[in-house]
Amino acid sequence: MKIAVAGGTGLLGTKVVRVARERGHEVVVLSRATGVDLVSGEGLADALAGVDAVIDVSNRTTLKADDAVAFFTTATRSLHTAEQAAGVGHHVALSIVGVDRAPYAYYAGKLAQEREVESGQVPWTLLRATQFHEFAEQMLDRFSFAGLHLAPTARTQPVAADDVAARLVDLAEGEPAGRVADLAGPREEQLVDMVRKVAAARGLRGPVVPITVPGKQMAAMRRGDVLAGPGAQLTTLSFDEWLAAPPAN
Repeated sequence: MKIAVAGGTGLLGTKVVRVARERGHEVVVLSRATGVDLVSGEGLADALAGVDAVIDVSNRTTLKADDAVAFFTTATRSLHTAEQAAGVGHHVALSIVGVDRAPYAYYAGKLAQEREVESGQVPWTLLRATQFHEFAEQMLDRFSFAGLHLAPTARTQPVAADDVAARLVDLAEGEPAGRVADLAGPREEQLVDMVRKVAAARGLRGPVVPITVPGKQMAAMRRGDVLAGPGAQLTTLSFDEWLAAPPAN
């Protein structure tokens, strides 16, 4: 089948593209690098010609709720319009576990995206996943200053991005299924401990200091609002195993 991947050049998107191609699918990458703008819709009509399913893992790096909502609603509407015109029969979207319990900051945009997907005219499947194992690396890079490494306190249940990519392709290969079971890693982790382990693996010197990041979204993560609940599908690759041998892109 022919699968288009929105955000196919990002961390997860490259993995989705690889998995789909390994399974013999024809893949179209939807990104600015390939001449497609999800916000304006430029290039979408041509790119979706003959496409059977779209997997949307597009992203906007922002902590502002208004920016996140504007991006995800506009991008989803652009995709829906082009999908309808092209006769695409399946829209697969990725969201985050707990966005309805923590509808703040970036998560507000993902919740808005879910509502657009659910109310759209294109048959859809929606998968919520927890944070990736790479989340700890991102926090270390963001909060390191002059040898001091700050680590936000939070509860998380990290999952391998490779497992998420494979699940998304599984879903695209099937029939539209609405919201499916959440996907999460095998166990809960403390983000501070994860950051410490990444710093040690990199051979970084300097202390890792826990900090309480203000804001409703981080407060929700400290409460455990974004952990997987009953009925979630749990993967097997733990954070420690991933850190010992990170999978290749």
